[in-house]
Amino acid sequence: MSELQIRDVHKKYGSLEVIHGISLDVADGEFIALVGPSGCGKSTLLRMIAGLEDITSGEISIGGRTVNRLAPKHRDIAMVFQTYALYPHMNVEDNMSFSLRLAKIDQKEREERVGRAADILGLRPYLKRFPRQLSGGQRQRVAMGRAIVRDPAIYLFDEPLSNLDSKLRVAMRSEIKENHQRLRTTTVYVTHDQIEAMTMADRIVVLHGGKIEQVGAPLDLYDKPDNLFVASFIGSPAMNFIDGTITSGKFLAADGTTISLKSDLIEDGRRVQLGIRPEHIYLCEEGIPLYVRTIEPTGAETQIHGLLAGVPVVAIFRERINAHPGQPIMVGLDTSRTHLFDAATARRI
Repeated sequence: MSELQIRDVHKKYGSLEVIHGISLDVADGEFIALVGPSGCGKSTLLRMIAGLEDITSGEISIGGRTVNRLAPKHRDIAMVFQTYALYPHMNVEDNMSFSLRLAKIDQKEREERVGRAADILGLRPYLKRFPRQLSGGQRQRVAMGRAIVRDPAIYLFDEPLSNLDSKLRVAMRSEIKENHQRLRTTTVYVTHDQIEAMTMADRIVVLHGGKIEQVGAPLDLYDKPDNLFVASFIGSPAMNFIDGTITSGKFLAADGTTISLKSDLIEDGRRVQLGIRPEHIYLCEEGIPLYVRTIEPTGAETQIHGLLAGVPVVAIFRERINAHPGQPIMVGLDTSRTHLFDAATARRI
């Protein structure tokens, strides 16, 4: 079993605390993504799991064994870094088998493990090439292959796709997910790109300021964010927010715009923020004016940046919009998909 348990883990650098009592359970074979803005603590947490950072307090266990005081090489983990970290003087085969040689694995087993990993990753034709002879995507696959041959209890990925171009990132996302489905090894994946997390992970852990804001399946976080931060972080483009108050069961924006709600259970006079995702704004003849600022045609969709109820918003339409900056278009909001957040606590109501 290769479950991961994190219990009330803290990390301080002198008087500065960067991880504030995080607790998390990762099931055997689960793919977990740690996401959040720069400085939220996701890479620090990953490095503590790997043993590259000391834990100030708390406990980390892998497969039921506490690893707080174990060196990285004794934790049965394999880590894939953002920078590949390949040996330039070794060919692909030697790079992938290097850790096995250090572990005194016999040559026949080394060749079998490297061959299996090469077949999984499509690297068989490149085993005799050197890193300088490979593309960025191929180098990243070699770094993954080096981890796979170790057959670890846990894979740790630290923003492995950040150095790739957008097309390669999409391809590598698919490869990593397919490999996980094939190997079913417990995986912790750190990324600042929430699209990577949404498309690959079984569950997402959203971090902010060294604390966990929410843990859940990707679509659960997307459809039911606990608070304003999660709502604004998960989704691209981000959710739109409009300040206002509840009046007679309706939402009244600061500029006087009134929006009907599906529920009348919220007390009058309560200050709230209404959240609506860009794709839940639709064109209609009698609705609310959206004053166009810019139009971004992407082919399959059209993104409109404009002002709605006096607030900057982004709307996504499947239709191709023929409008000009400053011109209003009439839109409606799918009120079954709107969210209300308390203005004082930022919690979803």
